[in-house]
Amino acid sequence: MDRFAIERLGVPGVVLMENAGRNAADAIEEFLGGVAGKSAAVVAGAGNNGGDGFVIARHLEIRGANVRTFVVARAKKIVGDAAVNLAILRHFEYDVREVVGEALTGLARQLSEFDVIVDAIGGTGICGQLRGDAAAAVEQINAAGKPVMAVDIPTGLDCDTGQADGPVVRADVTITFVALKKGFEAKSASHYTGRVILADIGIESEKVPELTP
Repeated sequence: MDRFAIERLGVPGVVLMENAGRNAADAIEEFLGGVAGKSAAVVAGAGNNGGDGFVIARHLEIRGANVRTFVVARAKKIVGDAAVNLAILRHFEYDVREVVGEALTGLARQLSEFDVIVDAIGGTGICGQLRGDAAAAVEQINAAGKPVMAVDIPTGLDCDTGQADGPVVRADVTITFVALKKGFEAKSASHYTGRVILADIGIESEKVPELTP
């Protein structure tokens, strides 16, 4: 659907990312009963899922939340639309911190200081078992003992099978985009997704031939 929207409908990817992030921020605000004066930790990866997280961080800040964004990647690995939104956070001088390698040690303690944790490390593009910094970040999120809201899918969950092959974020709520993922139908998936909220990205699915029954 992303590809069709960009290539055939002429909607730039950065617009889709903005719509996704803003609508996810709406869901987070509703979950918290308002965000003014609340705190949120956004844990973001290098891909488009992380880009959604950067948009979420900005919108929560605009609405009065105290937000800290933890980036689980070196800056040079973040490109495209995600890099655009990370640059915006930096231009606004919002709290953005790179956490890789040894810096991930003790992340759970830092995350435990926030009212909610937003998991935006990796989305549907992740294949196979998580390794390295991404796996460590997932384990730190799970150890923090705070409510977790996952962006699109809990990081590490196979979106097609709903199975976990290694570390997976255990979310209280998953804000997924456009349509429920096939893997969410698996009985085991709900252990990781929690309650699932469907959010749009500003494109009617009926306009996409591949998604029309």
